[in-house]
Parts: sequence; C-alpha cells; structure tokens
Amino acid sequence: MLAIARAAVLHQWEEKLNARIAAVISNRPDARGLQLASNMGLTTQVVDHTAFADRPDPRTAFDDVLRQTIDSYEPTLVVLAGFMRILTPGFVVHYEGRLLNIHPSLLPAFAGLHTHQRAIDAGCRFAGATVHQVTTELDHGPILAQAVVPVLPDDSADTLAARVLTQEHVIYPQAIEIFLKSHV
Repeated sequence: MLAIARAAVLHQWEEKLNARIAAVISNRPDARGLQLASNMGLTTQVVDHTAFADRPDPRTAFDDVLRQTIDSYEPTLVVLAGFMRILTPGFVVHYEGRLLNIHPSLLPAFAGLHTHQRAIDAGCRFAGATVHQVTTELDHGPILAQAVVPVLPDDSADTLAARVLTQEHVIYPQAIEIFLKSHV
C-alpha cells in the first residue's frame, strides 16, 4: 500500500492520470497500513471481518458491507494490497475488470498460501510476484506484470519472501500506472 501511495505522489497520478487514492480500507483495525496512510493524509476506514463471525453467512455479510464501503468512494479501480481474505464471487463480479491484486508467486504456479515454502520444496530455481486482475477463480486472473527473483541454495521461506517483497513494491505501482493509462 505504501509503495502504491508513494508512486501516486511521485508520478503525479492525480494530475497526469486523473487518478487518486480515494481511501485505504482494511479488514483489520490494527493494520499498520492504516497509520501509514493516515500519516500521508489519506482517508482510512475499517470494515472488521471479525464483526461478522456470528452471521449465518459471515463471508457474504462482510463482503456486502465492504462493497458498500468501497462504493461510497465511487472508485474506478480497486487495488488489493496485503488483503488476505478470499472474496465471494458476487464481490469479485461487482468489480469485474477493475479489481487488481498482487500474489507472491509466478502465477499460475503456487496459487494460494505458503507460496515461498512451496517453491523451495518444489526445487524451483526462480520465484517471484504477479500482479493480476482478480477473477472468481483464486489467483487466476489476467496477468498484468511479473517479477522474477532467484531461489538461492540457502533460502528459507522468509529470506525468499523478503526478496520477492522488494520486487512487489516495484511492479505493483508500475502495473497500476500502466492499467490506469490504458483505461483513461
């Protein structure tokens, strides 16, 4: 989130692309990104997923409130950054074509969780990150950008994750900017 917000300022997205970060919304009240966003003067809001645990269908109830919250800002584009929840098909379809995510693997390989350890266990020589459009199939949307990093012989999941994260911070803002330019 911070890399994206910084890129928006540095590359003057509002002036050049008529695009601004309308809000940073988190499902976790203690998310570090909320404070960082607030420090940058960005609007923040929380839709705490734990508040929906006792509902008959907590995922749908949460997604409905999240969608309403996002829609109140009238976004052209919705960017997931550090959002670790599987969204319902109805939510994804609502934002079809304008919902982006980043995944810490070279999709289509290693969709889902524990990507770095799975890449190491599989003997991969390379790992990386993928920016993609979100579809109803988990981690399987059209690919917008990828970055490759080597898997080193002494890598742990944590050391590999750290190298991949540095590339995520580079390619995600770039992919967003390219997406915005092609949809202006």
